[in-house]
Amino acid sequence: MPNTLIITGASAGIGKALAWEFARRNCRLGLTGRRLEALEQLQSELQAQTGVEVHIARIDVDETDSVEQSLPALCTKLGDVDSIVINAGINNFTRVGNGQLADETAIIRTNLIGAMATANAAVSYFLERGRGQIVGISSLASLQPIPSQAAYCASKAGISMYLDALRIEHKDNNIDVTQIRPGFIKTEIMENIDRYPFAISAEQAAKEMAKAILARRKDVFVPRFPWSLIRPALGHLPDKIWKRFK
Repeated sequence: MPNTLIITGASAGIGKALAWEFARRNCRLGLTGRRLEALEQLQSELQAQTGVEVHIARIDVDETDSVEQSLPALCTKLGDVDSIVINAGINNFTRVGNGQLADETAIIRTNLIGAMATANAAVSYFLERGRGQIVGISSLASLQPIPSQAAYCASKAGISMYLDALRIEHKDNNIDVTQIRPGFIKTEIMENIDRYPFAISAEQAAKEMAKAILARRKDVFVPRFPWSLIRPALGHLPDKIWKRFK
């Protein structure tokens, strides 16, 4: 029986790249996002080119009350879900004190509150099923402050801690938690990503992520080199290293 996964935020970026990678691995898929038309096009392309079973659902994680109903409904369509990948997220260059509190609040709402709502729905489903895997797409920014990214860093630090606590809380309930911390990935979520160090394509990132997810690894950096090697230094690097990116 092939693995069955749900990926939130699948209409673009890392989520879309993950959908293609898992389809090539013959996994059954449930894909969600805000843009139904983009999901429908992706569904059509995936089924035509890989032959995998793909179900879609429009889910806006900002609408937290609806996540509780919409995500289980998609699980029911698929019949049995092994893993739920919490990927939906946004980003924006913001500067503290620059009148961008609304932009910062939107980032926190989607990346943290929306992710928490998804995790709650996923845990409820897996408790009923008796087992499962929650995958959280966090970020290098959960450990390393980056200028003009304060709200994004805060959102990812928050969801990382949330996932760590969730893992401990449900250790005895057969719920595995995989946390993935991408570095700088070339997607439409952030312009001029090439100016940041060790940037890689979404397709390359998806290959590494898929391996980690299927292996049910606990905490993974993507790309693995160099970030996993310098992890002890993250958050302690001199400010001048990052100041040029503000």
